[in-house]
Amino acid sequence: MSNAISLVPVAVNEPVLNYAPGSPERESLKAAIRKMRSEVRDIPMYINGKEVRTGKTSAVRPPHDHQHVVGNFHVGGKEHVEQAIEAALAARQAWSDLPWEQRAAIFLKAADLLAGPYRAIINAATMIGQSKNVYQAEIDAACEMIDFLRFNVQYMRQIYTEQPISSKGIWNRLEHRGLEGFVFALTPFNFTAISGNLPTSPAMMGNTVVWKPANTQVYAASVLMQVFMEAGLPPGVINLVYVSGPVAGDVIFQHPDFAGIHFTGSTGVFQDIWKTIGTNIHRYKAYPRIVGETGGKDFIMAHPSADVPALVAAITRGAFEYQGQKCSAASRVYIPKSLWPEVKKGLVNDINSFKIGPTEDFSNFVNAVIDEKSFDKLAKYIDDAKKSPDVEVVVGGTYDKSKGWYIHPPVLLAKDPKYVTMCEELFGPVLTVYVYEDAQYEQTLSLVDQTGTYALTGAIFSQDRYAIDLAMRKLTHAAGNFYINDKCTGAVVGQQPFGGGRASGTNDKAGSILNLLRWVSPRAIKETFVPPTDYRYPFLQEENANGSPVRQQAEAAK
Repeated sequence: MSNAISLVPVAVNEPVLNYAPGSPERESLKAAIRKMRSEVRDIPMYINGKEVRTGKTSAVRPPHDHQHVVGNFHVGGKEHVEQAIEAALAARQAWSDLPWEQRAAIFLKAADLLAGPYRAIINAATMIGQSKNVYQAEIDAACEMIDFLRFNVQYMRQIYTEQPISSKGIWNRLEHRGLEGFVFALTPFNFTAISGNLPTSPAMMGNTVVWKPANTQVYAASVLMQVFMEAGLPPGVINLVYVSGPVAGDVIFQHPDFAGIHFTGSTGVFQDIWKTIGTNIHRYKAYPRIVGETGGKDFIMAHPSADVPALVAAITRGAFEYQGQKCSAASRVYIPKSLWPEVKKGLVNDINSFKIGPTEDFSNFVNAVIDEKSFDKLAKYIDDAKKSPDVEVVVGGTYDKSKGWYIHPPVLLAKDPKYVTMCEELFGPVLTVYVYEDAQYEQTLSLVDQTGTYALTGAIFSQDRYAIDLAMRKLTHAAGNFYINDKCTGAVVGQQPFGGGRASGTNDKAGSILNLLRWVSPRAIKETFVPPTDYRYPFLQEENANGSPVRQQAEAAK
């Protein structure tokens, strides 16, 4: 057994490749896309390290080309959830006992596989399955997932290294145990890296996992699972199942060994999960860890001193990249009256310049929203806005689902700062602007803080440091990630760890040590080298009339 006190490779953020015409990464990615679009992949579940096929399949279709089938995944049932739990519990002790360096090596290898031979494949899967353009896929699927793995290894060692102080004659130590039981990872449709991080961060800390991705994430999730297995992940550590949410929940949330959930998804689902866990709390061997990020109604606040070109670029990118289907996407913007004409002109010019279409054409800035349900929901909000006397459609707002789920992003100008699209999370490329009187800056900050229930991301644009300071104080609890003169999106692992408060989640900052700490249970160990042999403390000694201890006098007489 090694007695080394191991260091780990210093984590640095994976460089984002630019995919310029003629670059090798562009050619390899295009080749991967062509190959994967020409295939119909058979996508099994993975339970206890084995491929599981049920014969009951569901098609995977690109959101931007919804008549084209690129894969079929095998749909599981209650029995497969039970099998996944059994596999996780059977693997737990050996995995937890494995030296942390061995666990680290697996995930470091997975990171290198994603950075190398799997880079084009995971990006292509994300572009095809989630309709993200090449740059969005590179940032999400490749770079962020690589960063999660490498930085989390570094954070893991940091956790194990930090130890309590010791007094004279005493050695205090701290162990960080994996949780007793299994962890449930419930992952969203919109980000490959989040989908990969939610099962791997608990696994890295010695836990075993049942992983259920959203159906629209299965295509990329299956690639990640192949990477983990190639990296040497033992059977049963992460078990990937494709079942409905209710089927998974009925089994998992009643199981006595349920130890925690790592979640990203809708607010309603997370609140229902929390309620269910509370109802079943008497069933569990320990209090489960509930870690989750839900959504946001993310804001950009502009002061009259804001730099307009920078503000416009931040709004355009922040609201419409990823088709606005990003929990940190800007969806409500507050503009002073003096700046609105210039800002409006910039936004109209930007949006009218958008190329909209499939991800395979790298010149498209906007692609399709994720599915028909999302499309129909967004179309209704747009239609309602067109009919409302309280809203003006400044630009955009057309849509078409004949080929793909395409929405031409609208900018809505709301007369009422509490109009529905200023308050509710739409999760799509719909931006609402409220114009305020310049002199009402401070009052508008209060409005920003009090609108809606979310507190995920927000930004302030200003060249006035007093105004920035005021915004930071007034909006302390309005956003878990706060940006100054930058768009309210774009968290980078190790730089801007991500998460929010209020209805946006438990704010356990993914991409930092704070998240990993949720997946361990500390054990404090105290060792005394020369323990006392008499229960009597000095204060118990009798004393003479002169105040000296009786025992001391007797010993002096000897």
